[in-house]
Amino acid sequence: MPTPRPTDPPHIDDALVRDLVADRFPAWSGLPLRRWEPAGSDNVIYRLGDDLSVRLPRGEWAAGQAVKEHRWLPGLAARLPLAIPAPVGLGEPALGYPWHWSVSQWLPGTAARTELLTDPQRAARDLAGFLTTLWETPLPGQGSDDAAPTAEGLARRDRATRDAITATADRFDAAALTRVWEAALATTDDRAPRWVHGDMHDGNLLVVDGRLSAVIDFGGLAAGDPACDLVVAWTLFDAAARDTFRSLSGVDDATWTRGRGWAIATGLNAYTAYAAVNPRVAAATHRQITRAAAG
Repeated sequence: MPTPRPTDPPHIDDALVRDLVADRFPAWSGLPLRRWEPAGSDNVIYRLGDDLSVRLPRGEWAAGQAVKEHRWLPGLAARLPLAIPAPVGLGEPALGYPWHWSVSQWLPGTAARTELLTDPQRAARDLAGFLTTLWETPLPGQGSDDAAPTAEGLARRDRATRDAITATADRFDAAALTRVWEAALATTDDRAPRWVHGDMHDGNLLVVDGRLSAVIDFGGLAAGDPACDLVVAWTLFDAAARDTFRSLSGVDDATWTRGRGWAIATGLNAYTAYAAVNPRVAAATHRQITRAAAG
């Protein structure tokens, strides 16, 4: 068997997770534990008993998410009109697992899809209300020891996005994607940074009985440009609901244009990384990219 290198992702299985829970939180060690699928690209997820979830980063790129969520989510939860994860325990690196991990209250629901929404207009209103509240929530003092992390800017995606447009020219309209991308880069955000979710798409929303019930996965939470959170307009909503969402989110034309750019950039990134191995991601990101290209 090859010797694992320090950069190799750890092998996360039932035995490791059970041992980590028993070591850090012995009071929960007797609860049933089962792996939850499909999980996200950043974290492996387990359900612990009926009321708890365990999330463990898959790699170094996600290693700081647990600490961040434990620091900021409790204060945001009281302000926001949809449920968000409620951290109840922060796991330490141990037993050969190298990163912090988290235990949170389990949130019921199914990952959102357009066809699951019984009233897309209500969903558009609910999500616009959630995001505007998040964006308007005061940030901690910048420059302080407890400042919010800084979100990535759109321009940093330029080279990777142009390369992805070229690489997928046989599947998408490269000229149309380039026009959307360059229009987004030509705009600027002159306002001070605001809280942003940072990974706002349908897979990070939960639906119960046809209605949006929760927003999850705040690993991208940061101070930045709200345009990045508009990606959801092209992953979840049809054209009519998208118009309602745009109107109620209160963003100007430049921010909406950058939102389309974010939808192109994130969609192409996921498509090129996963389309060959994950048909579900391929279909979802293909829809996202084509919707954003069309407007």
